[in-house]
Amino acid sequence: MKLSNYIQALKKAIKNPTVINVITVAVISILVKGLGFYKEIIVAGSFGLSELLDTFFIAAMLPGFISEVFLNAFKSVFIPNYIAEKKSTNKLGAFQSSSFLITLGIALLFIIISYLFTDVFLETFFEGHTPDYYVLIKTQLYYLLPCILFWGFASLLSGLLNIYDEFRYASIYPVFTSIAMIVCLMFFKEQLQEKVLAVGMLIGSITQFVFLLIVAIHKKIIKIAKPDFLGIHTQTMFKQVPAKVSSGFLTGLISVTDQFFAAQLIIGSIAALNYGLRIPAFFTAIIVMALGNVLLPYFSKLTLTNKDEAFKTLYYILKRLFIGLIVVSVVLILLSDFIVELCFERNEFSSEDTKTVANIQRMFLIGLPFTICGNIIVRFLTSINKNAFMAYISFATVILNIILDVVLMKYYGVFGIALCTALLQMFRSLVYLKYTTNQQKVLAT
Repeated sequence: MKLSNYIQALKKAIKNPTVINVITVAVISILVKGLGFYKEIIVAGSFGLSELLDTFFIAAMLPGFISEVFLNAFKSVFIPNYIAEKKSTNKLGAFQSSSFLITLGIALLFIIISYLFTDVFLETFFEGHTPDYYVLIKTQLYYLLPCILFWGFASLLSGLLNIYDEFRYASIYPVFTSIAMIVCLMFFKEQLQEKVLAVGMLIGSITQFVFLLIVAIHKKIIKIAKPDFLGIHTQTMFKQVPAKVSSGFLTGLISVTDQFFAAQLIIGSIAALNYGLRIPAFFTAIIVMALGNVLLPYFSKLTLTNKDEAFKTLYYILKRLFIGLIVVSVVLILLSDFIVELCFERNEFSSEDTKTVANIQRMFLIGLPFTICGNIIVRFLTSINKNAFMAYISFATVILNIILDVVLMKYYGVFGIALCTALLQMFRSLVYLKYTTNQQKVLAT
């Protein structure tokens, strides 16, 4: 192809609304995640691989798990079915009201359950620690539990904004949590002491919800009416929720299992595992937010009119994305020590901590291309309501995770836990890809 043809193709791509949305979200995501990463640098310098940081990660685990598994899973099935509702009966007020009430009910239920069973949770999964250790966890957890409610509403509002192509606002709102935590660390650390991180996260969750609510009202996206739980698309959404929640629940168990096994090792292992994930998670979040947030509503709309084009678009994206990610992963693996030293090594974070975290980071980076491409395939399968299959694969992945964690941890310690995660991401993404190609053949017949 001649250079002029490449230039014309580039100009055409730049004018494509979907490409513009992806670029917009990518730029915003870089800014948001960049500030979030700066927050992590401040946290690392303030606490190192300490007991306080371990307990914060444990305290944040349960609310984060609930948010990711139940609330974000509901958002994922909400988007394609809301779009279907919009194109057919158009009873959007009833659909929104039903969805908000479901989110409220789920959030309150799990806040109560989490509060009542905190001791059981800690004694079951993190036994063998001192009473002070458990007090630290519970003190922070009680500040984090209300976050579940605000995260739930924020998740649903961001989904609505994505449907109406308001990607800028739906992408920038997480910045408020980073800002709140930085402010608390820099100005209120002495006053808040061991509660500083939890309080910062709570303030951030409230602020981001208020921001999204104001934007949604201003854009006239909120359409409240009498709930209708018997509508055809509401019923379809209900049928998809158990499978999507099961898939999210089982996938979320992988992180919980990893942290459970890390807790059996020396103090600081949980923090080391979390910091080793920071750089891979940074790239994953940017790309998945940029592509995933745009592609879920995009695929949901396209599959209603042209399924064959939707599959072709998916494969086109995956091929180019995977090649680019291989290059990025190799570079980051080679520079791992330098990156960790530059980002984290200061004050309480020692050179020995750098070596530990850098090696864990290398393990996660091996699976980076598969993690991101797998997430894109998940968005596509969600858009065509193929959530049941993903639940089965998630179950198999959890079983494999437990087995590999036990085996690899025995020989490689915390590094084995990280390697296990990389291997599972490879398995998961390849199975999803094979299933997707089979679905194309089925729908073509």
